[in-house]
Amino acid sequence: MIEKPLTPEDVEFVTTLHGEERISFVVLMQPRGDQADVLLRAIDDVALGELKEATREGEQPEGRAAREPAQLALEFSLQALRKAGSDAVGQVVEDHPLDKLKTVVVEASADEVIVLTAPHYVEEFFHRDWASRARHKVGVPVLKLFAHSE
Repeated sequence: MIEKPLTPEDVEFVTTLHGEERISFVVLMQPRGDQADVLLRAIDDVALGELKEATREGEQPEGRAAREPAQLALEFSLQALRKAGSDAVGQVVEDHPLDKLKTVVVEASADEVIVLTAPHYVEEFFHRDWASRARHKVGVPVLKLFAHSE
């Protein structure tokens, strides 16, 4: 599960986690939306010392407006994973992402889930971040990784 396009560093990291073993990915792209409150994101930005980002939180597209950028980010990420030699498919998930994640784990017989995200300190503190919530839902190990910045 990702929330922004994978950087080259992210691709290298996830494709080499298991050494030389060939890995396939089912990528779920979570667009910005109601799942992450604007205030919580702004607090995270301030905690990271990114004051300019905190003031721009209200300018970012959310909900339906975030669907097209999410689809582009997903396509970019899938191409990068394939270029690195992995099989990769995916989709943008807007409604009930953890339910969809559980379904994908079962259908793909997944061995593990990787949640690649930016730090969300407030949500992590209260165990409301995607990785913490997924651990209670999917039935396989959940690895939380912090995405590299652009």
